[in-house]
This record gives sequence, structure tokens and C-alpha cells, in this order.
Amino acid sequence: IDPKLNFCSPQLIFEKEGVYLHTNAKRSNQETTIPGFIRIVERVSKKSSMFRCSKVDQKSNSVTNSDGEGEEEVTNFDPGYEPDWAVISTVKKDREPVPVKESGTWAFSLPLSELYSLRRARFSLGRNFLVLTSRGGHPLPPLHFHRGGTRELLRALHRYIILDQSPVDGRLFLAYPHDSGALSQSFDKLHLFDDGGSDLVSRFIHDPYATTFGGFSKVTNFFRAALRPPDSPNKPRNAQDPSTQCDEEPGFELITCGVELGPRPDVNRGPPLDKWDEFLDPEGRVKNPEKIKELVFRGGITPSLRKEVWKFLLGFYPWNSTEKERENILRVKTDEYFRMKLQWKSVSEEQEMRNSLLRGYRSLIERDVSRTDRQNTFFSGNDNPGLTLLNDVLMTYCMYNFDLGYVQGMSDLLSPILFITQNEVESFWCLTGFMELVHQNFEESQEAMKQQLLQLSILLKALDPELCDFLDSQDSGSLCFCFRWLLIWFKREFPFEDILTLWEVLWSRLPCDNFHLLIACSILESQRGELIGSQHDFNTILKHINELTMKLDLQSVLRGAEAIYLQLIQCKELPLKVQQVLGIYVPSSSEEDSPESQASETQHLLGKPQAGAAAAAANSTRGPTYP
Repeated sequence: IDPKLNFCSPQLIFEKEGVYLHTNAKRSNQETTIPGFIRIVERVSKKSSMFRCSKVDQKSNSVTNSDGEGEEEVTNFDPGYEPDWAVISTVKKDREPVPVKESGTWAFSLPLSELYSLRRARFSLGRNFLVLTSRGGHPLPPLHFHRGGTRELLRALHRYIILDQSPVDGRLFLAYPHDSGALSQSFDKLHLFDDGGSDLVSRFIHDPYATTFGGFSKVTNFFRAALRPPDSPNKPRNAQDPSTQCDEEPGFELITCGVELGPRPDVNRGPPLDKWDEFLDPEGRVKNPEKIKELVFRGGITPSLRKEVWKFLLGFYPWNSTEKERENILRVKTDEYFRMKLQWKSVSEEQEMRNSLLRGYRSLIERDVSRTDRQNTFFSGNDNPGLTLLNDVLMTYCMYNFDLGYVQGMSDLLSPILFITQNEVESFWCLTGFMELVHQNFEESQEAMKQQLLQLSILLKALDPELCDFLDSQDSGSLCFCFRWLLIWFKREFPFEDILTLWEVLWSRLPCDNFHLLIACSILESQRGELIGSQHDFNTILKHINELTMKLDLQSVLRGAEAIYLQLIQCKELPLKVQQVLGIYVPSSSEEDSPESQASETQHLLGKPQAGAAAAAANSTRGPTYP
């Protein structure tokens, strides 16, 4: 470590020599490569890490920047023939070479907390180089690794930050902190789970630069960044430039290309599942689970049967289990639950003081439990046993899945389950089944949320390009205002009783795994007249969407979502990416074996297909029987 640097007790974590800055110097006495090294240094006093890159041989790096006519010469960084990442650095010098400052003219440093992205690319001669971009949007000079070492650097960085590959650029990695409470903290700043939706939006409108709006803009920009690659800092985008227009959303095919979707069919909802015993054989096995799922999808479940059927829908009991096997499962699962519960119950206050992670989880859970569904009699009052059960199940889930732990919003997923089962053990294992479906929503990187918003955008562009164009024109094309909808499956958008029906419909996994995205489309389409007709801007779009809370008719939304699905699968020329979102596309064997297929960003974004579009269209002509 350079002793002249004013670090407080720095610790060297990583160092790599043979790192160069490339310039396009125009004079023979100017160097075209600046040798140096890169370090990761931890400052103990602030528990922070930083990069430092400085030259190795200062004597060889003298630079002159003027010619005989007194005009300035400019030394530019060569980005490795990648003009979108060009960084120009103009330095005024005297005619004679001047010594470099002690810290190095070309030295720079960046706290890892300020690192936004890292782009890894290969130079034409086979050497790797990296471009680091700060959260302010400013790329640093490209670092060329003449002796290799980029992989070692990335491995070292993983100790301090999460690097996730961008879904639209395989060479771009986005940086996120390892802070276990960062995601909950960001949700808290957004007030995503506050009950006062109107008050939230009024704060956005009256003071858009205040902390609250700043928190929301982080999520907004987060998803915008996923939809669009970084622009060149030195080349402003020109709306009339076709070269920039065609690259606006890389990785997306044109899906508003005149394909006629055809008429949207009328859909009727059915009665709820109200009989159970007739589906059981003499040993207690469920004889026709597909039929049960279809009935649940069509009409939900009558309240008296929910406690039993939910345990099958959420995987607590296998569909083919006998009654005796279920008794054994319950006994084993009960023992396992209380063993995990004892783990956190037996932690002393002194131990907890030395376990910041557990202490943080407990604090988050206590805060969220105190404000979850308090209008429901099962959770109302200060000394309600329902609150204790809610707290204990969530704390035990932290022991079950300590990597994920607790993130704000998970209490919303548990409360309806606990309300129905009114049993601590059963509610816990049903929660684990639910989390198997949505746990990626709560991961720090939020890649799953970005993927779902991208998929929602694909569907909406196929269904209503005019609405999409309007949202784009109002800087709302990223659909970030749907974030809470998808995160906790509309829990805050419908009354409690409606959520019970909605979730059991979604747990049936019919007609496709992404039916929740079609529900979002149904809601947005129901509001298109208000959104377009009133000429909302970004702030008022946000306000309007938040004010829909508890005003939506669930049955109408479900009918609309199913009708959208039937309309789409009946289209014979349905765009490929829409097929993939709906899970009705199967690539041919040649496509599966091709390198393009294996490296496809679309497959990464949209997940594994399930069935053929032609088969789906053929089946749809026989009526909406999904199993």
C-alpha cells in the first residue's frame, strides 16, 4: 500500500500488476500505454473498500501536451475500440516534460459502494479490459489487463459486492451491496408497504427531490437500467438518429409489427370448489388433482375447505399421499419446526448482541408484524396471540433459510396463510411452499423482479402498443409502478377476502406460471382510458396506480386475465417472446443444440418454455380446459 495515501489502517485485499491505461497520444514522445496496478483496499475505520490504480514507472510517464505552434495536444484514453465507452481526459501541460505528482497523474480510486457497473470485454489482441462506472454514471478509464487477472479481480470483489450479469448485455455486470438489510431498507424508503397510499404519492408530487422520491427513483432507475444499456457519456443520443433508435432495447424483438391478435373471447368464472371427500379414495389419496386445480382456478375454494386444500396447493402434503402418510408427515414436520424455533429462542441477549444479522432480522420482523393486517380481527389488538404466531413463524423461517432471512413484505405473504390454518406448524410449512414460488422476488439483486417487469412489458406491447407508447412517452415504460403488485402478488391491492381467492387461483399454476403477469395486464388495460385520456405524467400515473388500492373488482380482473391468455394463444403468429412468457414455446431440436440457443439472452430472461404454441392454439379451440 502506498504509504503516502491518507488511509486509516488500510488492509490490502487484492493486487494485480500489469494493468495499463491506453491513450491515443499523437506525438512520438508521448506514451500510448500507462503501466500500473489495481488494488482493492479496505479501510478498517470505515469498513469500506476502494479501488486504487496508479502507474508503476513514474519516470516513463512524462507527458507533453503542446506542439510547436502553441496549440494544445490532447491525450485521450483509448477505450479498446469501444466508442460507446470512450472517456476523454484533457490535461494542459507545458512544452517540457513535467514530473508526475507523487500520487500519480493517472491514479484514481473509487469506493465500492459507489460502483454501479463493471463491463468486461476483450480487446482485439485477445487481452481483457474492464470499464468501471460509478453510480453517478461516469465511466472510469478502461483498465487493460496485459497479464490477465480479470477473473481473480471479480472473485475478490464478490467478498464485498454482488455482481449480477445484465439481462440485456452479457458483458455488463451490475453491482449491489452485500448488506442483508439493504433490500428491506430500500422498501422502507419507498413506503411500498405503508397503508397510506395517497399520502405516499402526495409526497412524491409535492417534493419530488426529497428522500422519499429519491428512494423511489432508485427503483425506477434500477429497472430502466435493465431495459436500456448505458449511453455514451460523450455522445448524446439523437432521437432522430436511426442507429440509436434501433438499439433502444437490445434483446427485444419487434412485437408491434401488425400481428392481429384476433377477438378476445368472453370468459365466465365458475363456482368454488365445495366438495372434497368425493375426490379421495378409501386410503385418502386425491384421485384427480388436475380436476381440483381446474376447479380452484375457475372459482376458488369455499372457505370451509381452504384449510385442507391449501396444504396440498402449497406442497405441505403430496397429492398422492394417504391419510396415514399425512399423519406421519405432520409429526415429522412438527418436530423439525420446533427444532428450528428453538435455535433462535435459545439465543441469549448477550449472544444476540454479537450477531448483528439475527438482531437485524428480529428488528425488521417486530416492526412489520406490528403493522400487518391489523384491521383483521385475527391480528388486531396489542396482545393478540395472532401477532405472536406471526412473529414466531417469521423468525423460524430465518433459521430455515438464513441466506434469505427476512425481507420486508414477507409478513404480508404469511398473514393470510396463518389466518386460514390458525396453526403455527402448518402455516410455517405452507409459507415455505409459497416462498418456493416467490423467494427470488426478495433476493438482493432483484434480478427476478427485473425479469418479471421485462416480461410484463413484452405482454403489454403485444396487447396494447398504444398504451405502451403512452407510458414510454411519460417516462413510465419500465412499469416500475407495478413493482409492489408483482413483489407480493397484489396483497395490498385487493381486500383481504379477495386475496384468499386470488392466491389460491395463482397457486393452481393454471393456465401458466406467469398468470400473475396477465392479471397485471388486465388491471392496466382496465385503466387505459383514464391513463391516456387524462394525459397523466409520471407523477400522476404513480398517484393513480396507488389509488387503485382496494378499488379493483377481483372477478372482473380474473376474467380479463384469462381472456387475454385465450386471445394470445389463439394467435397463429404470436411473437416468439410472448410465447416464451406464456410458456407455450418449445424450440426445435436444432435450436436447442445451436450455440445461439445456449447463449440466448431470451432464454435467460424468460425462463424455460413448456409447450408448443401450435398445440396451445389447437387446444384453445376446444375450450379453456387447462390441465
